[in-house]
Amino acid sequence: MRDKTQPNSAAAGDRLIRAGVIVFFIGTVATLVTVAPLFLGVKPFPTYMFGLSMLMALGFLIAGAGLLQSVAAGRRQARSDAG
Repeated sequence: MRDKTQPNSAAAGDRLIRAGVIVFFIGTVATLVTVAPLFLGVKPFPTYMFGLSMLMALGFLIAGAGLLQSVAAGRRQARSDAG
């Protein structure tokens, strides 16, 4: 029943997906900053920068959780519409 859904309404899991994308992007920038000294031949960054690089994986997991939540909500909706 698409006629009842507003075009700009947020579905279940959308916030988690958006947050995951933002965290993933921050992790990507941190990874690029961490790897850049290897190619430029300058002094490496401190160890905590390598920890910030792990935000890529965390963002991926957060977005995946949002996707699973969205799929579960869609399945619940389909079951309630069918029965």
